[in-house]
Amino acid sequence: MQQLLRDSLKSSIASGLLILKYVVPLYLVADGLQYFDLLRHLGFLFAPFTSLLDLPPEAAVALAGGVLINIYAGIAFAAPLGLSPYQWTILAVFLGVCHSMIVESAIMAKLGISYGYSILLRGLGACLTVIPVLLMPASFFGQTVQHNQITAPHYETFHQMLLHSVWNALVLSVEIICLISLIIVVMDVLKSTRFLRAHLEKVSTSFSIIAGQLLGITYGAGILIREATRGTLSREDIFFIGTFLMICHSIVEDVLLFVLFGANYWIIIGVRLTAALVISCILVRVFRVVSLDSVVRP
Repeated sequence: MQQLLRDSLKSSIASGLLILKYVVPLYLVADGLQYFDLLRHLGFLFAPFTSLLDLPPEAAVALAGGVLINIYAGIAFAAPLGLSPYQWTILAVFLGVCHSMIVESAIMAKLGISYGYSILLRGLGACLTVIPVLLMPASFFGQTVQHNQITAPHYETFHQMLLHSVWNALVLSVEIICLISLIIVVMDVLKSTRFLRAHLEKVSTSFSIIAGQLLGITYGAGILIREATRGTLSREDIFFIGTFLMICHSIVEDVLLFVLFGANYWIIIGVRLTAALVISCILVRVFRVVSLDSVVRP
């Protein structure tokens, strides 16, 4: 058992450090975009989507913040707009699928899934997933709820921003390593039992999906990288899990942030889970006919 724990911790720390090589520098880039107010200049790229998503034109900056930086940035820019529960639900579904593209596309690329596929899947996936919400009657949504606890960070100097960004990146680093280590140790202990040895591939796949569902792509990818390195996941497994998680991940923390502003939790979860399952199954069938080489590296 001691040897098992040592091996698990060693591999989990290696996976965590591998993820951090991408997360930390890109985290600093994302904060830099926000500090230099470049999002407002990039907002025009997202302006056409606001009318299609039944959002006010001002929401273009919120979309830019969510897509290019993270969920928190998207909410911070959307909070002052006085959106209805219906609009918050739309924003939650769209950004839930298509957010943190700078960081998370790099993480998926480390798994062997191409940048082009990640960006195309999440962009089109967000548009398709939000369609059922746009077609729902207003009675599905409650009264307007206004909570403005989340605000965009403000820094007096570049040096202050850099120190704050580095600190946040270091905190995130510790969280990633600790959480991935805990999950991998638990997974390895369970996999060492006689009953689960016969279902090793299913266990690896299930843990990867569960970790991504509850904690997000950053943590789920750490588990995936370790399992892929060990050879317990095939290329098709990686493709299916990666596709599924890019459509539906972090269904607790991220979704609850939008619920604070009036978004409907069950609609968000329902449409994202359904879309993830349908899109993943369809694409797996397609790429059984078309080679996976253009999407997942051998």
